[in-house]
Amino acid sequence: MTFSIAARSGNAWGVAVASKFVCVGAIVPEVRVGVGAVASQSFCRFAYRAEILDALAAGTGTQAALDVAVAADEGRESRQVGAVGPDGAATYTGAECMDWAGGIAKGDAQEAYAIQGNILTGPDVVTEMERAFLATAGQSLDKRLLAALLAGDAAGGDSRGRQSAALVVHEAGTGYDASGILADVRVDDHPNAPTELARVYDVATLVLGSPEDVQPWDSALYEEVAGHLRRLGYASSDADAEADADADADAEAALADWAGVVNLENRIVPGGIDSRVLAELRTAASLA
Repeated sequence: MTFSIAARSGNAWGVAVASKFVCVGAIVPEVRVGVGAVASQSFCRFAYRAEILDALAAGTGTQAALDVAVAADEGRESRQVGAVGPDGAATYTGAECMDWAGGIAKGDAQEAYAIQGNILTGPDVVTEMERAFLATAGQSLDKRLLAALLAGDAAGGDSRGRQSAALVVHEAGTGYDASGILADVRVDDHPNAPTELARVYDVATLVLGSPEDVQPWDSALYEEVAGHLRRLGYASSDADAEADADADADAEAALADWAGVVNLENRIVPGGIDSRVLAELRTAASLA
């Protein structure tokens, strides 16, 4: 009923998952920074998540941790689970999982991934997820996992359709207020859940993400930003009416005021303007 990828890249750990089942984000994934990431699905056994992560935290290898958890489960033939740990990845598909069902696990102590799915349109769902994950090497893990999930969906995904999706990625020292949360977004019930997840992720990273691609201030940029802000009703000096330094300072102050109202204050930086803030400002001004 589900396809997922659990992965680790450097110090980032995460899971992306989609299913023709409600609230999959509350059921399948669990992540512990520095320990591992687990996706438990197909008649999900919640206990797999803690059992495997606790074993990994105690120093057990990933394959051994998964094997022990599965062996102790009387319902294992109907289960599916994937895990990544400090030493690599492992995946398991029970013999009674509904077709198409299967998975792949690869990696080492630096990067690893476990991709698995059941009731899929075919094995190309897993193949395309792996291709997309590898093709996005060098990007942040949240972007790579989302790319893999969308690739699996485009390849056919769950043969019954779409309903929910989720993305959970943690990396120590990153995220809003250094929370360590790179992404934690869910779509619990939507007819096109994977693409809706991508939209929600984009909104979340805009508001919660760190500044990126900062464009340094110059006179033309100050004038443009001040004009947009005046159109939106935020006081800023006319650059032709006052000294340049005063006009520039007023434009930056007005930008900070506007950013606070639209929840983009996390992206305000001295000496320049974040590219996504500028794009949002241009859009807002065009609609005013």
